[in-house]
Amino acid sequence: MLTGTIVNAAAILLGSLIGRFLSGIPEGTRQTVMNGIGLAVVLLGLQMSFQTENILLVIVSLVLGSLIGEALRIEYRLQQAGQWLERSIGKKKEGSIATGFVTATLVYCIGAMAVLGALDSGLRGNHDILYTKAMLDGFSAIIFTSTLGIGVAFSAIPVFLYQGGIALLSTQIYALLGKELLDAILVEVTATGGLLIVAIGINILEVRKINVANMLPAILVAAAGVPLLRWLSETMPF
Repeated sequence: MLTGTIVNAAAILLGSLIGRFLSGIPEGTRQTVMNGIGLAVVLLGLQMSFQTENILLVIVSLVLGSLIGEALRIEYRLQQAGQWLERSIGKKKEGSIATGFVTATLVYCIGAMAVLGALDSGLRGNHDILYTKAMLDGFSAIIFTSTLGIGVAFSAIPVFLYQGGIALLSTQIYALLGKELLDAILVEVTATGGLLIVAIGINILEVRKINVANMLPAILVAAAGVPLLRWLSETMPF
């Protein structure tokens, strides 16, 4: 059940180790590569967000999710975790590990492949989606680590916990929701997550700083909003 998740986490670690040896890339080249990655991340996020069938739900999810995230201070807590890692391993360049950890964690955990792959692993023992994601994450970890630092490697931990948790709970999730409702939820979760991916791309491009982690609850709001809207449409007389 957890084979795909284990392979995915291992690929991130391996890619990070390889990227660590490429840290001597000139600053100008590194900046150009990061700009390319940022543009690709924005494109990926836009493709995901265009899948929505209810744009109002996505907007409401982002607003409510942002309010919840700001109240919980998720971004701050992730930064604190990254800074704790810096202090633990004696990193001198302040912020390098925290930035790599937070950015990579958000990129690897947000998206349909993480959720669908974990569900497929848990329900059918089919790890193809996560194997594919592992290859993508591994290659991107090489680039991320060479530019953002070794903090990227530590993102393997939340990836393992997140995807592993979904895989272990997949049977209960499927039994509770059913295939049709689950598919509808994944559409809106993917679209909402896509906009968060766009925000990550904007951060990478350094256009402006967006506290993406504080917007993460928007995904849960979108997931809860689909069955809620269905229930309202069935019970309300108009």
